[in-house]
Amino acid sequence: MYAVRRWSVRHARGMETLYNGFERVLLLLEPMIRRIGYERLEKPVAWIERQTKGFLFDCQMCGQCALSKTGMSCPMNCPKQLRNGPCGGVRANGHCEVIPEMKCVWVEAWEGSRRMRNGAEIHKVDVPVDRTLEGRSSWLRVIWLKSEGKEEDAA
Repeated sequence: MYAVRRWSVRHARGMETLYNGFERVLLLLEPMIRRIGYERLEKPVAWIERQTKGFLFDCQMCGQCALSKTGMSCPMNCPKQLRNGPCGGVRANGHCEVIPEMKCVWVEAWEGSRRMRNGAEIHKVDVPVDRTLEGRSSWLRVIWLKSEGKEEDAA
């Protein structure tokens, strides 16, 4: 899993392009999604999202995905679950102070964001994680928020 996660960060630009295309398709499907019902789709979509993003990014299903802002490195993989940058314990070699054999999630995020077109998004401060959204689909949440004109809350 760790090797695939690192691969995804190294290929952040391609993953960003893929995600942007996927998001456009979901936005086109939004009227149908609305008719079916977001709540009815929550479990199957969350399951698919967990499998896909779990494999590619070791996603922790926080319900508030930040991959598009963090160079395709999931900040929830940080042992301290820091959402807005590294702690003061990043080792000189860029590895985590808690899990020394793991590269710091935020070092990875910075490297991945530099490969992305929208890499400057990494500088935006995220609100704390809303734990009530854990396990829920961030894909459906983003589509719903964007359809409601709340794009600033979607990211």
